[in-house]
Amino acid sequence: MSRWSLFVILLGHFTAAFAALGMPPFFALILRDSLHSDATQLAGWLYAVPILCTALSAPWWGRLADRVGTRAMLVRAQLGLAVSFLLAGFAGNTTQFFLALLLQGLLGGTFGASNAYLASALSGRALARSLTMMQGSARAALVGAPVVLGLLVEWVSPIVLYRYLALLPLLSAVLILCLPPLRVTQVEGAGEATTPPRRDGAPPLLTAGRIYLFQFGFAFATVITFPYFIPFVQQERFGMTAGAAGLLFALPHLVYLVCSAPLGRWIGEQVLAPALAAALLLLGVSLLGQMQAEGLQGLIGFRLLMGLAMTLTFVALHGAIAAVIAASSAGRTMGRIESSAKWGGVSGAIAAGLATKIGGMAAPFALGAVCVLLSVGYLGALSLSRRRLVTTRIGEE
Repeated sequence: MSRWSLFVILLGHFTAAFAALGMPPFFALILRDSLHSDATQLAGWLYAVPILCTALSAPWWGRLADRVGTRAMLVRAQLGLAVSFLLAGFAGNTTQFFLALLLQGLLGGTFGASNAYLASALSGRALARSLTMMQGSARAALVGAPVVLGLLVEWVSPIVLYRYLALLPLLSAVLILCLPPLRVTQVEGAGEATTPPRRDGAPPLLTAGRIYLFQFGFAFATVITFPYFIPFVQQERFGMTAGAAGLLFALPHLVYLVCSAPLGRWIGEQVLAPALAAALLLLGVSLLGQMQAEGLQGLIGFRLLMGLAMTLTFVALHGAIAAVIAASSAGRTMGRIESSAKWGGVSGAIAAGLATKIGGMAAPFALGAVCVLLSVGYLGALSLSRRRLVTTRIGEE
């Protein structure tokens, strides 16, 4: 795959994420000013609709991609976003806007489609690096979109802004259609979807099924802290402005943009499981630290630690994905990975609301920490079981 092709895929996903991740903060404003609805509490439900639909549709689109081609499915995803954004921009009531968001989740899925396209052309460390760059495009959109769109809504109604945003995935679809045919790049160390046993005869530690499980737990533990983070730092004990709270919210994602490339070069295939365990442990510590932080400096420190832990987790998971995936089943595997992440996000968002009602705004941090620490314990148990198996086989020989 040429650098230009990789750039087009990354740009396409960035523009899609820019709109999909940047508009939800303005849902309450859309409901009140554009749709003339007093039910602004529906904003949270509207945020969950496309995520839930993507979780349901991603495996199906992935299987179809293996039959008709990942390029066709990527173009389909971009056109699906363009149509859904356009419908949202012309919605006249809450029901029409809800249906547009539902179609966004069912017809979109650009992240999984883009990853499947990359996995059909790359393998091994090249694929792992590309997946890390893809995640970087999502983090960049998450950091920049609310700021840029926040400035634009001063001049344009946010629901009308959807009409202009529809041009971004449409342009991406045209650029993808203009790309040259894929040339599969085989890289030494590339894995197969079946994940063959290692040389010591023991089963692999990070199989595809376990990657799905860790992806779910990681998404749950991070997303559960998102909905109430800004009210937490404003109301609980810090009393900061909304702008400062927003900057703190973006801090871990900024760390990813800075650290993902060097960490990706540092972590090799032989240390993926230890790196994942260390990353999840650091994530748990950072969540507990944020919950108990008394001063602003401590909170900033734990947010930076969270960013480092998130980055290390993503890099380790991307390396594990590259080790188990095969080009012939790239769509199915990436569809399941995206679905597991979306289910984790939906579960985290729901759990955040329940936890906050029961234990206050600090409760989501505690529940997220419990989730990742359970994941660390499970990974440790898997490693211990595998080590015992290796020892037993060596003794038999």
